[in-house]
Amino acid sequence: MVKDTNGMKVILHIGAHRTGTTSFQAYIRRDSDFMRTRRIGFWGPLRTRKGLFAGIQPGVGGGHRSARRARGRVLLQLNKAERNGIKTLLVSDENMLGTMRRNMRSRSLYGDVGERMARYATAFDGHIDTVVMSVRALNHYWSSATSYCVARGHTILEPDQLLRVAFGPRSWRDVIADVACAVPGAKIVIVPFERTAGRPDAMFQGVTGLHGPRNAAETWLNRSPTASELRNVLADRGDNPGLISGLASRWAPFDPAATAAMREAYMDDIHWLTAGADGLATLTEDLGHRGAAQTLPHGPLTRGQGHDDQERRMAEPG
Repeated sequence: MVKDTNGMKVILHIGAHRTGTTSFQAYIRRDSDFMRTRRIGFWGPLRTRKGLFAGIQPGVGGGHRSARRARGRVLLQLNKAERNGIKTLLVSDENMLGTMRRNMRSRSLYGDVGERMARYATAFDGHIDTVVMSVRALNHYWSSATSYCVARGHTILEPDQLLRVAFGPRSWRDVIADVACAVPGAKIVIVPFERTAGRPDAMFQGVTGLHGPRNAAETWLNRSPTASELRNVLADRGDNPGLISGLASRWAPFDPAATAAMREAYMDDIHWLTAGADGLATLTEDLGHRGAAQTLPHGPLTRGQGHDDQERRMAEPG
């Protein structure tokens, strides 16, 4: 059961990676005055990855004692935010969901998300009201994640490994079901990346249900490296740049059959969400679209750094 922190609503925005999370977090920090006047607090990666969440997930030297300490830190900061008048606390960190490197190693989509989110639910001691997650067409997600990881030292997957990724049984539906089971008292909200690409204000609406500021709203940070950039990366580290094929701006590591399989799997996920997701999650719809049209399987859509102390001030208004 979700506990009421004297009316303070706690929202976890858990990613996924490669769905505009960096742009969204920068947008929140940039418009901190807007958030503060509306009593919206913010914990982003600049805060969560500097000790606040340490010990929630098991690691070297971790254990039950570390988990208890992490829970104590989280509850202390929740109480502090409440005392400072926060009405909605937004916690945004895509690494809550898992890591892209683990996905690459396992050739699967966030296979440990259930255990991870159960630990976060324990750390927040039932105070989580809503969990928001973005999904993206699987062929685009995996291409973007593969490009990002290769640029940061990960080896290029072999053709048989790419096929294992493309034709694997796990899709967003499985991830969503795992999250819903791990945080049973929270509302699960799903925001398609195709509705918010380059539009962090639309993501803000999907996460909070509120209309955020539109000044400099069309932002797209941390894009995937181009094929040319990836070839340069491989050449610089002594690998064969010819492993990155094609002349298109974005590298497409999957063949047409694999791409089609992932598109079909994503279509099934969206249809499942549209039909009600077995009562596990809610799919956002109207997000005030602007810009060039994009498409999801069920119809046309549109699309369009801060500092540590900024996040601290937003979580602790005067």
